[in-house]
Amino acid sequence: MKRVLTITLMFLLLFSHLYSQLKSGQLRISGRNIVDGNGNVVRLVGINHAHAWYRGYLGSALSGIKSWGANSVRVVLACGYKWTKIPASEVSAIISQARSLGFKAIVLEVHDTTGYGQDSSACDLQTAVNYWIELKSVLDGNEDFVIINIGNEPWGNNNTSGWVNATKQAIQSLRSAGFTHVIMCDAPCWGQDWDSTMKNNASNVLSADGLNNTILSVHMYGVYNTASKVQSYMSYYYNNNLPLCVGEFGNYHTDGDPDEQAIVSYAQQYGISIWGWSWCGNGGGVEYLDMVYNWNENAPTNWGSWFKSNALAGLPQTYTLSVSVNPSGSGSVSLNPPGGSYTAGTQVELTAQANSGYVFSSWSGDLTGTQNPTTIT
Repeated sequence: MKRVLTITLMFLLLFSHLYSQLKSGQLRISGRNIVDGNGNVVRLVGINHAHAWYRGYLGSALSGIKSWGANSVRVVLACGYKWTKIPASEVSAIISQARSLGFKAIVLEVHDTTGYGQDSSACDLQTAVNYWIELKSVLDGNEDFVIINIGNEPWGNNNTSGWVNATKQAIQSLRSAGFTHVIMCDAPCWGQDWDSTMKNNASNVLSADGLNNTILSVHMYGVYNTASKVQSYMSYYYNNNLPLCVGEFGNYHTDGDPDEQAIVSYAQQYGISIWGWSWCGNGGGVEYLDMVYNWNENAPTNWGSWFKSNALAGLPQTYTLSVSVNPSGSGSVSLNPPGGSYTAGTQVELTAQANSGYVFSSWSGDLTGTQNPTTIT
């Protein structure tokens, strides 16, 4: 009996130690769920934006996606291997703009890995990891907001067993470099995992993360053309308490006709985060995947109208609470719960703290009066 007690205690201490390495207030994975800094389960529903190829449309894309009610966005980056590298300063601006709009999270992905092993122009995951390390200075401090999607669809259809160790190595490389962010790993088979390599090795891959802060991502296109296929895939992860999200899906594709209604419905049932592909700019015969015409949020395509009415309908709205002090430097304001981005109806306590030589006078703007602390909803 004493030996069993000792083993249990060691496990609990190890589990506590793992979470102690995560930064206060950051996003994390708990079981099958994404959890925010306040311990609340967060289901992210958003849209992909192809920033790497349309760098001049960032502002209109982000604001348009947010205006539709999305609480997250997945943004395409490039590491310079296949497409022009997005520099750290630009990534910093992307994060800042997305945060200011009130998204709960932003997923950043490296697209140069797409189809590695089958597409000779694609880079491997370690090349993507090197790019993330280049970006570390602008990613640090954003653990509460940024999810690192190591590489988009990082393995084609050939020799997919190689994806397992390559993905585990990439996770460990990021952790060794000091990243504590939530890591997202795309499936092989161009993201669709049609041969179940990711599903069959899910626990093995996730075990590579000493922080237990990784989520797996499947892309659902023509392979998932029936409700039964969608449910079978999603339910496996749910029943085994494994974290899964759908990083991309559409209403049609050259490889078949995905069941978008089943994808949305079962994702909601199982609490799975999803991102539709994509806001605008598709070419090469898949222009039907554009959600809006000409980057105009008020000109949705059929796919965009459907996504807005079905995937985003009923999603709790989020708002950004911005505070400032006058004169600048005279004090500070703390928020409880912290974060600055809140679901509609959340009650937030604000506490003003005056610096030496100053006294608190009053609130102004959307909050008035002299009570301190005070609350706003």
